[in-house]
Amino acid sequence: MSTLRRVAGKLGGLLLTLFLASLLVFFSRFLVPGDPIRFLLRGRKPSPEAIADVTAQYGLNLPPWEQYVRWIAGVLHGDFGRSLQFRQDVTAVLGDRLPVTLMLVVMAGTIIAVVGLVGGTIAALNKGRASDRGILISLTVLGAIPSFVGSIVLIAIFSVQLGWFPSFGSGSGFWDMAYHLVLPSIALAIVFIVLVGKVTRSAMVEQLNREHVEVATSRGITRLAVVRRHVLRNALGPILTVSGVLVAGLIVASSIVEQAFGLSGIGSLLVGSVDRLDFPVVQAIVLLVVTAFVVVNAIIDILEPWIDPRSAAGVGAR
Repeated sequence: MSTLRRVAGKLGGLLLTLFLASLLVFFSRFLVPGDPIRFLLRGRKPSPEAIADVTAQYGLNLPPWEQYVRWIAGVLHGDFGRSLQFRQDVTAVLGDRLPVTLMLVVMAGTIIAVVGLVGGTIAALNKGRASDRGILISLTVLGAIPSFVGSIVLIAIFSVQLGWFPSFGSGSGFWDMAYHLVLPSIALAIVFIVLVGKVTRSAMVEQLNREHVEVATSRGITRLAVVRRHVLRNALGPILTVSGVLVAGLIVASSIVEQAFGLSGIGSLLVGSVDRLDFPVVQAIVLLVVTAFVVVNAIIDILEPWIDPRSAAGVGAR
């Protein structure tokens, strides 16, 4: 019952957070300078009748609270409204671009998990040695490279000079898309590898100094078994917490990489929609990012007691 109450509490907090986020996402557009009606009627001098027709068509003549109720009711049914620049449903616009961003984020996340965890683990197990210092220096250097600079360097080396990977476009089909997204996923992952690597090293070094690890080692348990059972598992808490934060960061940072590589994803769509005051598209993308962030963190909170039983008992790391 305690587990069910805990899960119910997390789900209740998730729904409340999403509700508050939806309020912020929707009403923030009233603070942005610019008139969406002027954008819809661009290229011609609008008459009062044309302005009235467009205003009624997009529901802009309704009170803000009523616009929100209509919008959130549509969102709950998968309808995010109609794009001002594409003149089609936002769901269709996102559906064409979402697969590119999802694959980009998944590939970058895989690179971050593998390189960050492995690098951090090797550094922790060799604390104070040359390999530890080398990894820390490498992570520091990588952390100083912005995504757009990394994109330019990767294109110059692996696309222009070596010709191994394409430098533009997202390809067609699963494998062709994966091939086109190799360099973008590396460029997107660079900065986040640093965070995961340093957190992994710090958490594992802390666990390696625990008394129970020393006792297990003194009893003749192999180093691999000690690391796997007592060190890595107890260090997963902060690593997963950071990973949850990275989800939103990857989606937002993808806009820079998508622009550099000419990818038609939701990141580049967000940049273009902000520039063109396409409020329905901006609201939909921001709400999706917030939802992904909140859901992933809620899942991590729910799974944490199974990963680290001490958290369920309210015992902190010692």
